[in-house]
Amino acid sequence: MAKLKRSTSDKMLFGVCGGLARHFDMDATLIRVIWAILVVVGWGSPILVYLIMAIIMPPD
Repeated sequence: MAKLKRSTSDKMLFGVCGGLARHFDMDATLIRVIWAILVVVGWGSPILVYLIMAIIMPPD
């Protein structure tokens, strides 16, 4: 199983969504849209989760 890593080529802020998209073999735009919807709804504190993932995930 491949390790989850931040993307250095497909990034907007820290590359978390690009890394998630590559790990799950999805489009990065779809991941970003889902993340934006979660931020607007406020379900599960997505901004805090994003920041934690940006700190923990190593770059590729």
